[in-house]
Amino acid sequence: MDDKRNLIAAILLSVAILLGWNFVAEKFFPTPAKPDVTTTVAGTDANGAPAATPQGQPSGLPTPPAQVAPTAKATVPVEAALAADNRVAIETPALSGSINLVGARIDDITLTRYRQTIEKNAPPVRLFAPANTKAAYFASVGWSAQGIEVPGPASVWTASGAKLTPTTPVTLNWANPTGQTFRIEYSIDANYLITAKQTIANTGAAPVTVSSYALIDRLGKPTDPHEQDSWTIHVGPTGYLGGKSVFDVDYKDLDKDGAVKYDSAAWLGFTDKYWLAAIIPAKGERVTASMSAPAPDNYQTLFARDFRQIAPGTQVTTTSRIFAGAKEVRTLSAYQDDQGITRLSNAIDWGWFEFFAVPIFKLLDWLFRQIGNFGVAIMVLTLIIRGAMFPIAQRQFHSMAQMRLVQPKMKALQERFKDDKPKMQQELMKLYKDEKINPLAGCLPIVIQIPIFYALYKVLMLTIEMRHQPFALWIKDLSAPDPLHFLNLFGLLPFTPPSLLALGPLALMLGITMFLQFRLNPQATDPVQQQVFKIMPWLFMFIMAPFAAGLLLYWITNNVLSIAQQQWMYRKFPQLRTAVAK
Repeated sequence: MDDKRNLIAAILLSVAILLGWNFVAEKFFPTPAKPDVTTTVAGTDANGAPAATPQGQPSGLPTPPAQVAPTAKATVPVEAALAADNRVAIETPALSGSINLVGARIDDITLTRYRQTIEKNAPPVRLFAPANTKAAYFASVGWSAQGIEVPGPASVWTASGAKLTPTTPVTLNWANPTGQTFRIEYSIDANYLITAKQTIANTGAAPVTVSSYALIDRLGKPTDPHEQDSWTIHVGPTGYLGGKSVFDVDYKDLDKDGAVKYDSAAWLGFTDKYWLAAIIPAKGERVTASMSAPAPDNYQTLFARDFRQIAPGTQVTTTSRIFAGAKEVRTLSAYQDDQGITRLSNAIDWGWFEFFAVPIFKLLDWLFRQIGNFGVAIMVLTLIIRGAMFPIAQRQFHSMAQMRLVQPKMKALQERFKDDKPKMQQELMKLYKDEKINPLAGCLPIVIQIPIFYALYKVLMLTIEMRHQPFALWIKDLSAPDPLHFLNLFGLLPFTPPSLLALGPLALMLGITMFLQFRLNPQATDPVQQQVFKIMPWLFMFIMAPFAAGLLLYWITNNVLSIAQQQWMYRKFPQLRTAVAK
């Protein structure tokens, strides 16, 4: 009767874990998107209908510029918008695009090193798009002034050249009727950093009071459920503001509160899972900043400098920088170190285990550069981790076998002092000491594995270096789930199983290797524990199925190495096998 109750309890516990895991996983461990569904990077209106078109006029500025309310316009395709404007081309090894001479906006950026899907002929990822398109997303610099006309979103600039490249900067010019001329000198490096030197020259008869600013304007937010802000992955407004990295402001906060202001800024902008658009003042420059929602489904980040007076016959130059590109770890770190952009590497939300995740990534990335295959690199990383943990695992297994040997003595003590719990604990501790057993030794490897697993999860989910990386056979993207499913006969049936039933070959291998590993472990004496351990491999098979293929590959490799280690332990210490048999 007791055995039946224990079995029922184990089954109910397993079912509760299996059903409850969906809620926990969606909140704390969102699974990656499928590799063939990404169609754009910039957000779109949730209903696919035109929303208020962002005008690029500052909103939420700490200093009060003139406000121009966004107006609704019919949206057009990106190609039509680009063909209709007078533009200066942008061309570098990492990106291509153009600057719109209407408004001097950088509103056309595609990342030539990255494709939207894993298909061979997939188009490159588009980051910025013009204002009158569904996915409007752009950066611009400008001025606010008191009593004079300044260039705005409709101003037409003249350019000194036809193409912006790392070796050919381009200067834009515009003048007002009262004697003030405005100049923006754009330059760009070989990666993703654009520098804008803003100059205002006062050739008029009276002094003028002017402030300069830089902003990023975005229409809509990511609509893909796997690109949403979550507890482990921040997507939305971000930056190093007020002396700290900001991850606690999202699109919903801006919709609700309108604007969030800061008295200092090293950089700020919008982060997606793999991409970043950010504006950066000169190193050490004093600015104020804000994140705002100037219109429905329209979001803006900007920084502004204090108003200053410019006397006749003088000019003032300020420098702003714009990052528009992929969140490559090495590139962000290089900008942080060489350009002095404080904590730009925090655009990647490493989370609590940053101290552990970053070394894991660096080791994995180094292994990949040596081997050339990220899947093999993950397997070698697992081997290195298992090798480092071998002494601990050896003590764990030895302790488990010793615990099994002293079970009869433990049972006797429990029966003898069942009415005196403190005395029973005292005698058990004495027994552990006499037999040289550490009861916590079996838990230590599991505790150590938790940060390793979480760090690898973050690396697979967040780092663009893992995006679209193939392994072998059917695994074309290690950052995405196993694309094969038993339930739809590996794609022969035209439907995608729900995540709970999305079992593929990798998940099955995980369940089998975990089952074999548990069979080699010394068996628990408690019947409930025995039943739980029998069910757990198949439970984890379902739980882990929707996770990134690279994560399952790590776990399967870890299980295989554990089995090999246990077999080696049995051969080296035959008494352990005897203890398990008994």
